Amino acid sequence: MLKFKKTNYITVPRKEQDIPEGMWIKCDACGELLYKEDVVHNHYSCYKCGKYFRLSTKRRLRMVADKQSFEEWDTGLETANPLDYPGYPEKLDGLKEKLHIDEAVTTGVCTIKGEKTVIAVCDARFLMGSMGYVVGEKITRAVEKATEMKLPVIIFCCSGGARMQEGMVSLMQMAKTSAALKKHSDAGLLYISVLTDPTTGGVTASFAMLGDIILAEPGALVGFAGPRVIEQTIGQKLPEGFQRAEFLVEHGLIDGIIRREDMKDTLARLLHMHTQKASADTIATADVSDIMHGQKKKKGKMTAWDRVMAARASERLTALDYIHEIFSDFEEFHGDRHVDDDGATVGGIAYLDECPITVIGQQKGRTTKENITRNFGMPSPEGYRKALRLMKQAEKFHRPIINFIDTPGAFPGLEAEEHGQGEAIARNLYEMAALKVPVLSIVIGEGGSGGALVLAVGNKVWMMENATYTILSPEGFASILWKDGKRAPEAAALMKVTAKDLLEMGIVDDVIEEPMPASEANLVELSNDMKNRIRGFLAENLEKEPEVLAWIWNRSRGVKKWGQKEL
Repeated sequence: MLKFKKTNYITVPRKEQDIPEGMWIKCDACGELLYKEDVVHNHYSCYKCGKYFRLSTKRRLRMVADKQSFEEWDTGLETANPLDYPGYPEKLDGLKEKLHIDEAVTTGVCTIKGEKTVIAVCDARFLMGSMGYVVGEKITRAVEKATEMKLPVIIFCCSGGARMQEGMVSLMQMAKTSAALKKHSDAGLLYISVLTDPTTGGVTASFAMLGDIILAEPGALVGFAGPRVIEQTIGQKLPEGFQRAEFLVEHGLIDGIIRREDMKDTLARLLHMHTQKASADTIATADVSDIMHGQKKKKGKMTAWDRVMAARASERLTALDYIHEIFSDFEEFHGDRHVDDDGATVGGIAYLDECPITVIGQQKGRTTKENITRNFGMPSPEGYRKALRLMKQAEKFHRPIINFIDTPGAFPGLEAEEHGQGEAIARNLYEMAALKVPVLSIVIGEGGSGGALVLAVGNKVWMMENATYTILSPEGFASILWKDGKRAPEAAALMKVTAKDLLEMGIVDDVIEEPMPASEANLVELSNDMKNRIRGFLAENLEKEPEVLAWIWNRSRGVKKWGQKEL
């Protein structure tokens, strides 16, 4: 038995009344007692453990809306008592008087850094933000007004789900709000959903998860069934972090996590990106000067195998290298909205000059650790579905698409096959063939088989001089046809994998010169050259009719030297 030394002092428990009212807050996550003023300065979060406190409607609006810009809509709507639930009307009246809000959601219009938007803010203090008739009606009316006014919608979601006291009347609000958002989307308008703690039940299964862009606050609990219900149902303890915002990003269900101090800037930037129309007028004039003139020319002739090795080099520039150098204000989006966020596929929205662009790339790592995270640049089905989601989003908002291709091929794993690798590739080819916005695809490294083609159905396809584009690897070609993988260099020459070969065959439209192999040493020069070329592509294609753009890519019927008529 352990023995403890008796102390010569006593501990006096602190009574609640010893704490000056309103000066202190206890964090329910770490248990620390916090000075309220410091909590406020820390965006209503614990400065010990980082946990976010739930915000009132007024505090939320003060954080994101421009001062005195918020105009409230649809106040005074009365809630019925369809179940004749005892004490329900009295409960509502008491909450209205106490909280000075008339329901669990407040709707209206405001500006965020000058960008006009319809906004709805849910408040957990009002019956845990549960969705009854009035909540559904206010959100529906707000979305319908936004559609009429051609304005975007932002909803800060916070809810325990459907309101039990209203039974099936509450449940029907899921369908009503979703229908309104469908009409808003069909009008080509932006909806941003921001998930806060908690967002569960019928709200998760309706308007919370229907955003064109879905963001979340750090640590927010998000799910359909609550953790307690799941544990009771399956009889298992849930893993740490289950249903938290970080879990949702990892599993591809939301686009990203935004801290409160960054929320206003992020929302303003996203709103501006979607109000700025992509047109030739927003693109700077391309510089026709030889940007690459300062680079030393490579010595000697490179063989096809030399190009293969250059394309695979660990120091070769990646998709993100070009994206960050060529474009500005890149906002990366995550996930396929179903299963996973594939590390081998990156994408989001950025600016080229003043033109909003959707950029997508296949991303390799430079270190072993990074390559494991990126799966060595081999996309899974979830990666292709993420790319397609972003491309369809670009089509909705009339944004051009720039794809950067660099992959050994699609990931050939057990899980990839179980998740439908072939179907995912086929679906991309099918949908990309009819995209009604300009699509430019650039092979910057390895273009491996169908895993590369899945992003190469573009109006134009370019290749870096030392990139390769192949039906399969030279090693695989040699092994299959000659039963000897060591003949890979010979196979590379026969397969016509180089940019020069493929330009002559009509597979690609242009070759981007590399006086020296692409690396960090010439990132700026290569990126500036590529930027000017992209400007030229956009200037030529942004004004074309959508129907023309949709079917301009037709190499399967008109490649040079195939005996078919050239398009």
